[in-house]
Amino acid sequence: MRRFVCVLKDKEMNGIEKIGEYFLLMGRVFRMPDRWRMFWRQMSKEMGKQGLESILITLIVSVFMGAIMTLQTKLNTENPLLPAYSTGLVTRDCILLEFSSTILCLLLAGKVGSNIASEIGTMRITEQIDAMEIMGVNSANYLILPKIVAFMVMMPLLVTLSMFMGLLGGYGISAITHVLPISEYLLGIQYAFIPFYVWYSFIKTVIFAFVIASMASYYGYYARGGALEVGKASTKAVVNSSIVILLLDVVLTNLMLN
Repeated sequence: MRRFVCVLKDKEMNGIEKIGEYFLLMGRVFRMPDRWRMFWRQMSKEMGKQGLESILITLIVSVFMGAIMTLQTKLNTENPLLPAYSTGLVTRDCILLEFSSTILCLLLAGKVGSNIASEIGTMRITEQIDAMEIMGVNSANYLILPKIVAFMVMMPLLVTLSMFMGLLGGYGISAITHVLPISEYLLGIQYAFIPFYVWYSFIKTVIFAFVIASMASYYGYYARGGALEVGKASTKAVVNSSIVILLLDVVLTNLMLN
């Protein structure tokens, strides 16, 4: 029994140490870059890698999700008391409030987060980061800060694109299948529009982008061992950042929409 309690305390301490290690790393990350020219160069590369290369998957998923939500809403709300435009209204609010911010971020946590963790983890196990430290370079600031800032800049643009393509997907399925008159769908996506929903989605997105990039960088930065450990670090980054995103989604929704 005593051994079980000691092991449990060690595990709790390890968790606390990891949290402290994460915040200490962020303290090293958010410092003035030694060379701004290198920072902007790295940031532009990361914007292309994390943002532009994610456009295609954002387009595809958003179009199909908008179409699916329109179909599901229409087919499962066959009620003469509900106006026909309610399908477009529900689709719009689901896309603005949850899909284009939370679900898209969960999707990109797997793509962008795993990429960041594996890239930095590979640099760690090949001792490139150690070489930077020997030369007096703040490796955390040089490697991680451009990734975090670039992803936080690009995510609102991807979310805007996702919103547009999601609504376009609903329009397309209405036109193709005639499950809903196009005029009613257009009326629904315009009816009782609340502009704050868009800003709410942007705020969530920026916070989630920080979580994804910073946690992926943390797990990659402290990867130890060989290629197997890099894979484990990438998996942990995706899983844990997804859990934190869902927890923050509940908190932010309660604070901003309650």
